[in-house]
Amino acid sequence: MKPDELLKKLKETASQKACMTLDAIYEICTEQEQRGVHDFSVATICRLGFKRGVPKAQSLRNKTGEQYRALLRSFEEQHLDDKPRLETKTKDDWIEEIQNPKHKLLARIQASELAAANKKLREFVPPGTRIEVRDYQNASLDEDSKLNNLERRALEYIISEEFIGKWNFSISEYGEIIDGNGTVVLKAATVDAVNKALNNM
Repeated sequence: MKPDELLKKLKETASQKACMTLDAIYEICTEQEQRGVHDFSVATICRLGFKRGVPKAQSLRNKTGEQYRALLRSFEEQHLDDKPRLETKTKDDWIEEIQNPKHKLLARIQASELAAANKKLREFVPPGTRIEVRDYQNASLDEDSKLNNLERRALEYIISEEFIGKWNFSISEYGEIIDGNGTVVLKAATVDAVNKALNNM
């Protein structure tokens, strides 16, 4: 049964208040069709009809809201063949709900400009690309901060098995280097600090 036919039938036995609600739901669903948005879910229609006499979503989902849900289903069934169209909805569909034509036009222009800017960014920087920003004025300082081979070998030796075994040292759970008596030779986090320096310098 078509929505207009069902509306007429439902109103034959409905109260005056229910008839007004049915009319409001029908009007909102029709507006959805005119916008090309075939979303007739309870949540959407209640949100759009909040100031037009449509009850809250929970009320429509209750047993007393059966006649309203039937009207919504009739609109959904009328557009079953349009399901692929629903899948192509975009994040900018909210613009169609703007009532003021001037504001709607401005929103469309801004959305278009934003989409164009994002497209250019993706062309320059593909998703997942890591960008490193270097200060070339201080490039020499960066080079000085890197470990040379001699310095790297010195740090590696501090935490090597050769060094630790030679002096009967061991590494504690806190990253300390301790001697055979448990006395701390190098403070907590020493091992972590050396590893971090080796990995980043």
